[in-house]
Amino acid sequence: MTDGAVLETARVLVAADKFKGSLTAVEVAERVTAGLRRVVPDLRVETLPVADGGDGTVAAAVAAGFERREARVTGPLGTPVTAAYAVRDGVAVVEMAEASGLQHLPEGVFAALTATTYGSGELLLAALDAGARTIVFGVGGSATTDGGAGMLAALGARFLDGAGEPVGPGGGALADLATADFSGLDARFKDVELVLASDVDNPLTGPKGAPAIYGPQKGASPEDVATLDAALAHYAKVLEGVLGAKAAEAALAPGAGAAGGIGYGALVALDAVFRPGIEVMLDVLGFAPALAGATLVITGEGSLDEQTLHGKAPAGVAAAARAAGIEVVAVCGRLLLQPGQLGEAGIRRAYALTELEPDPARCMANAGPLLEQAAQNIASDFLL
Repeated sequence: MTDGAVLETARVLVAADKFKGSLTAVEVAERVTAGLRRVVPDLRVETLPVADGGDGTVAAAVAAGFERREARVTGPLGTPVTAAYAVRDGVAVVEMAEASGLQHLPEGVFAALTATTYGSGELLLAALDAGARTIVFGVGGSATTDGGAGMLAALGARFLDGAGEPVGPGGGALADLATADFSGLDARFKDVELVLASDVDNPLTGPKGAPAIYGPQKGASPEDVATLDAALAHYAKVLEGVLGAKAAEAALAPGAGAAGGIGYGALVALDAVFRPGIEVMLDVLGFAPALAGATLVITGEGSLDEQTLHGKAPAGVAAAARAAGIEVVAVCGRLLLQPGQLGEAGIRRAYALTELEPDPARCMANAGPLLEQAAQNIASDFLL
């Protein structure tokens, strides 16, 4: 086949996640497209920004044609914040980080014991009010470790101490929990499919639980981690007394420890179904029809590392493309995987921006132009 024939039949699908701290998923797609077309001006390129349920999930849905909505909700520190969600044809995409994420904390300020998911519950209510019959609940990037108690309180549940008063906000206050009442929970959830979308399969508590694994990145000291783990274990025990054995089973279920245990709240009280975030999002975003006819897929994220192999967006994209027999290459800020690991994930080759600019600060500051340069290299290597 001649070079010209190759170019006439080539169609590239760019399905990459954000480069955290430098480029959104939409900007990544734009820069890659620009770089490819510098080498092949008439190249057919389709872009489908992706996310795995964490921060950037709503933006990916909007880029795929969902309508962006906003709601004023309670932030993790109890002050009002504006949070976005996305809706289309009875499906809502809700990102808990929009309401309860680390991005709502001032620089250097953490609230490991008191941060609340109340606003995430309010955001779910907004999706219900918008007529959603299916809610994809992307969880990740949280500032909270309250087991979803704040979220459930916003939805009508009551968590009471020994004096019959509501316990305070945050995971630490759950140590004072005496009983819980779910009779006031919004009845609409009985008729809604709630999908818990996460790349985290940790249980609620224990050595691999939410406080131990993710507490430190939310400002939790070793003492705070121990306090939160004990409080969440107590919370699950109290709910077992109210809801029965399913509360204990949910605490051990994959995804229970997601986003500071908000996964547990969704599983135990809202009958959520856990699915790997990237699988859900590829379905919601329409990846299969976008993939049809593609001759090359370009995926990526800021750092290709061990975490990538465990349910992150590039691994999900590569697996789906490989199943369809389509070659995959990746772009990234930094590359910490060996060629053999990339191959096992279904990625033929990765192009790291640090190969073009080794200085990390300059690399992040110039991520856009560097990504265009990397895309030009991909075009030269795979399209000519």
